[in-house]
Amino acid sequence: MEILPQVKPLCGADLLHKKVTHDKRAEHVRQLGLYPYFRVIESDQDSAVTINGKRVLMFGSNSYLGLTNHPEIKQASKEAINKYGCGCAGSRFLNGTLDIHIELEEALADFVGKEAALVFSTGFQVNFGVIPALVGRSDYLILDELNHASIIEGSRLSFGKSIKYHHNDMDALEKALQSCHPDKFKLIITEGIFSMDGDIAKLDEIVHLANKYAACVMVDDAHSLGVLGELGKGASAHYNVSDKTHLIMGTFSKSLASIGGFIAADKSTIEYLKHHARSLMFSASISPAATASALAALNVMKREPERIEKLWDNTHFALAELKRLGFDTGAACTPIIPIYVRDDLKTFQLSKILLDDGVFVNPVTSPAVSKDDTLIRFSLMATHTKEQIEIAIEKIYSAAKKLNIL
Repeated sequence: MEILPQVKPLCGADLLHKKVTHDKRAEHVRQLGLYPYFRVIESDQDSAVTINGKRVLMFGSNSYLGLTNHPEIKQASKEAINKYGCGCAGSRFLNGTLDIHIELEEALADFVGKEAALVFSTGFQVNFGVIPALVGRSDYLILDELNHASIIEGSRLSFGKSIKYHHNDMDALEKALQSCHPDKFKLIITEGIFSMDGDIAKLDEIVHLANKYAACVMVDDAHSLGVLGELGKGASAHYNVSDKTHLIMGTFSKSLASIGGFIAADKSTIEYLKHHARSLMFSASISPAATASALAALNVMKREPERIEKLWDNTHFALAELKRLGFDTGAACTPIIPIYVRDDLKTFQLSKILLDDGVFVNPVTSPAVSKDDTLIRFSLMATHTKEQIEIAIEKIYSAAKKLNIL
């Protein structure tokens, strides 16, 4: 009788190693010398930053108003640390609510035209907590197909039925609404400015359809707060539909020069979310310094509307130059400008050449987008000078020609 050798079963560590080493994409890009992520910045986040001791023009930042190093905001952060310490040591639900949290919530609600607001530790946690809290079994969640990952992750936690509609396609949205049971709760969620394509949601048409089919609307203003509307109040203000947009979400990590996020709505909805949004109830509070920074940034934004005007001047100038040179920028019409490459390898190569030449941009490749839609994201700030924009675009043009992208 043949005795078969015993095979030692894999242990947990072996299975973990097998799992985490299965995806070789990042290692492959590293071996090519083109890895573009986790680049270490050694200075403040401004229109130019220091990387490896070298000054580089920053066109990959979400600091649209250029407030991250504003002296008034930095001072507010220091004073908050002196008064409250470095952290809250608990969640908002239990021991982690400060008077400054309430002050910020009241200021945000007033700013976006809602009765109340609720501050979370990050913008991601807002969507991660609000969506499953509101959309339960037998409810419907209707999503633009290009919505941010935080919205997608929030939808995965929901027990409701998710329906995606083609990007900014109102006919597709109406068909999605028609497929829903007329008497069930329906929540449409869209970004205000889409974070990859740089176009604006048709929020006026969305709220019209929502009213027609008895649905509610939530807008993610992460990239439109400080950019769209009077004083930067966001997409709802841009279309003058704040009263018809039921929930307005925003983040502090873009125009408000901090970290954190909020949801604004009527008082009843906010009161409900205080007791049902698990990412709020079971996460530590936003820090005193971050809270004070966001509040100070909001005050500066309201006081200095010329920053938004300069941001749009820069946007119109850059878009005109890129189009004149033959770049494909899709439907972009905001400070987020996608420059389409439509090839993974060339996108990595273009990003590497530009960084070596003193221009920081963000590459966006598959699977984040399809291989036919890869791009570099060229993001503008109010603090960019016309000369900086001209230099960056000239270098992008030179590198694109070298790679036969144009």
